[in-house]
Amino acid sequence: MRARRAVLLLAAAAALAGCATGTTGAPDGSAAAKTPAATGPAVTPSVPAAAGNTPDGTLLVADFGGDTVTFVDPERGAFDRVEVGTAPYGLVVGDDGRAWVATAEGVAVVDTRTRTRPALIPYETETGPVTTGEYRGGGMGIALAPDGRHVYVGVNVPGAEGVLEVIDTGSRKVTGTAPVGRRPFDVDVSRDGAEVYATGHDSFDVTSVRTDTLRTRRMEVAPYGTEGGLGSWLKPHYAVVRPADGKLLLPFEGERLAVLDPRTGKVAIEPMTAGTHQHGAALAPDGTLLVVGTGPIASDDEEASLTVRKPDGSERVVPLDGPHEDVAVSGDGRTAYVTGGFTRDGYWNGITVVDLAGKSAPVRLAAGERPLGIAVL
Repeated sequence: MRARRAVLLLAAAAALAGCATGTTGAPDGSAAAKTPAATGPAVTPSVPAAAGNTPDGTLLVADFGGDTVTFVDPERGAFDRVEVGTAPYGLVVGDDGRAWVATAEGVAVVDTRTRTRPALIPYETETGPVTTGEYRGGGMGIALAPDGRHVYVGVNVPGAEGVLEVIDTGSRKVTGTAPVGRRPFDVDVSRDGAEVYATGHDSFDVTSVRTDTLRTRRMEVAPYGTEGGLGSWLKPHYAVVRPADGKLLLPFEGERLAVLDPRTGKVAIEPMTAGTHQHGAALAPDGTLLVVGTGPIASDDEEASLTVRKPDGSERVVPLDGPHEDVAVSGDGRTAYVTGGFTRDGYWNGITVVDLAGKSAPVRLAAGERPLGIAVL
């Protein structure tokens, strides 16, 4: 059945949708693409909190459908928002409480304690007019150095190769750039801070960038091959760095986990069980891998889900109601928060809260405007 799907996708490359080519509608007319974009309830302050008193455990989400980040109480809902710039995508939060948000206009700096935006750092890379939508130019994946001194943001340049920009967190200035793959969905940093990894969605690769010299090395990650090019669905999206050995874990289609050794560039494949198109990924403190299944892209795909994969490779698949995009996990490792923003149509304005022990059913929480990136404060 999977071989049949690959043939279907390649034959329909010119008409593919969503994260493949930028139109709407799935190659097989599946519900994931036909579902109209949800507007959802308006975000209104429901849990007032005094400025400078943002509670620990608050969720911060990037409102990809707007120009704000939203602060969310994980039990009661959204309570504040801060304007950051057009179409915020990824975000990362440092130990000092500063969030760094990749928008179409630049990287916004947000003080999460006072809930203000003290700075917007423009990109050095020319990305064209400021627009919205999945294919807009500007920042996508973003990561923070372990010592907190630099931020690394993957900048999408429509129709061209991407760029990794390095920002000094003290001066709030861009101090360097390096070429990376097309549409850098995700950016990750090695545990020692010596390398940055940019996942190039449209180039089937991960670019390793040395943080001291900015020298680059491209590594292909294409467990289904690269046939179909920009029209293929079977491309890398998000990655995590496994603490035990520094290898990158990249999920594909709920079928294959690509394990990339950045030292050699070699990729090993491990089986997965969700059988659905996959995007966001995160690691729990105990090494459990969480992977978001966005829903079907072909008639033999399963619906949206969250894969809970233990370090030994055993998996539990939690069904989700409707498309989702990214995931974060609570500090105690007990709860996952999955955003409903999704890069394609069919998104909804909320977060699903998942009890990772499986003792209670997932709960949907209205929050944000097409929420995409997420972090736990």
